[in-house]
Amino acid sequence: MEVLVTYDVATETAAGRRRLRKVAEICQAYGQRVQKSVFECLVTPAQYERLKYRLRAVIEPNEDSLRFYRLAEPRERYLETMGRQLVYDLHHPLVL
Repeated sequence: MEVLVTYDVATETAAGRRRLRKVAEICQAYGQRVQKSVFECLVTPAQYERLKYRLRAVIEPNEDSLRFYRLAEPRERYLETMGRQLVYDLHHPLVL
């Protein structure tokens, strides 16, 4: 399944900045960053549950916000971009 993960982490404190880095690291393990606080992830149902579990353990619920959008497939039918386009095919290996 394809999932869009967005987050807003309060960064006024050093602890908040650490949480922000940790949230980004976790998301990067499951997908690719498409904007500063937005990741596109291609995961199995089990990986999706693990991703949510790991993020829930890091955030401060009274200060931070996470949103998960399960995307309909095929992505080409609903994705429209403007400006700088950093679109990668999540279904094929990314070679750097």
